[in-house]
Amino acid sequence: MSKFKKVLAGALAGMMAVGALAGCNDSGSNNNNSTSPSTSTSDGTKDNAAKGFYDDVDTSGVKSIYFLNFKPEIADKYEAIAKQYKEEKGIEVRVQTAASGEYEKYLTSEMGKSDPPTIFQINGPVGYQNWKDYCADVSGSKLYDLVSDKSLAVKDGDGVYGIPYVVEGYGIIYNNAIMTKYFATEGARASSMDEINNYAKLAEVVQDMTAKKEELGIDGVFGSTSLKQGDDWRWQTHLVNMPLYYEFNTGTGDVITNCLEAKELEFKYADNYKNIFDLYTNNSVTEKNLLGGKTVADSMAEFAAGKCAMIQNGNWAWGDIKKGGVVSEADVKYLPIYTGIEGEEKQGLCVGTENYFAINKEVDEATQKASMDFLVWLFTSDYGKKAVVNDLGFVAPFTSFGDDEKPTDPLAKEVLAWMSKDGYTSVKWSFAGIPSEKWKSDFGASLLEYVQGQKDWTKVVDDAKASWATERSA
Repeated sequence: MSKFKKVLAGALAGMMAVGALAGCNDSGSNNNNSTSPSTSTSDGTKDNAAKGFYDDVDTSGVKSIYFLNFKPEIADKYEAIAKQYKEEKGIEVRVQTAASGEYEKYLTSEMGKSDPPTIFQINGPVGYQNWKDYCADVSGSKLYDLVSDKSLAVKDGDGVYGIPYVVEGYGIIYNNAIMTKYFATEGARASSMDEINNYAKLAEVVQDMTAKKEELGIDGVFGSTSLKQGDDWRWQTHLVNMPLYYEFNTGTGDVITNCLEAKELEFKYADNYKNIFDLYTNNSVTEKNLLGGKTVADSMAEFAAGKCAMIQNGNWAWGDIKKGGVVSEADVKYLPIYTGIEGEEKQGLCVGTENYFAINKEVDEATQKASMDFLVWLFTSDYGKKAVVNDLGFVAPFTSFGDDEKPTDPLAKEVLAWMSKDGYTSVKWSFAGIPSEKWKSDFGASLLEYVQGQKDWTKVVDDAKASWATERSA
């Protein structure tokens, strides 16, 4: 079977990412020899990690590189960055962007062409095997050297196959102006956000706000729970991270690795998931029977217009909120996702990354080097760093960024503030261990059936557990 056919078979068997792809390895780099000064791998290719990342390769003949982006919401920003890079370096950066939820499918198609992506994106350990034949070992690169926390990188032995390029956080975004208005109402269940530090108090406040929504001038407490296929990732990936984190954070081993290696899902905290999911859908701008047609864009527009007080999303959502021109920057704040777990009063936001850059080892050495040069420029040059912070909105995990070069948008600042709170523990992104994209899709479909009254919660849980076992053994 050819290399591409093997990868295609793996991809079709388990589509791995909601926006990102899958982790990878470098079949061309023998990890046992990666520190030798002049070695070849088992397939005869050069071990580029031994002497930097092709530091001795001439890139003067490279005219263009190809970057396959997975975030449609910032595609125009990348295109502007590419334009600047060509003006400075004379090399064209061709930016292509996959549709939401279609990255793996699009990458599979592009990798089969004669002019494949030279830079692509992977989502960490869960998809480690899917594209191993296409990923270069970048352990000798300057970009990897700049990573502040190297434990975040995708590794295999001494090799590094994915470099994290952004640390992100998500939780419940709230409009502080609306909350302040609520606290002033008669009989308010809390007097400040400081009192809302567990699910019981959150539910009490939310239900009272729903009863007073006309007084507060909102259509619902939460924005629409978008359950349209392809737009349900906030629930079948990000929200399900909560029960996964608590189930697999056993105190032994890494939580992501534990999740990744779990042959079965006990779903110990399914009822906690139900707590917050029901709170979202029962106190929403939109009736449950209409949620199947709602998108993330719809819900963000509701929050941006001041139609709701809260919405679950990540720091990448600031651009959508800002476009609305209604919610003041000073009023955009974060609250952790509380589900009723014991001790959650000291729980922080969900923080991590599923965003890694990989270099395609199947293109020639000069193009690999030129591709890495672009990434180094992006995260070290004055223009690049400003674009990363101000346009892409990334909290980049590289030592090249000074304190005065970090993001200033309110959500990024909130993520950093929650991460620095003494005594609080961030919830690690355990969803990287979900068996497959199919499991996510099936779970999302079950959630839609549940809110539409076509499936009871016990069936949702049983189906999720059965699907986990099936997908893990595939």
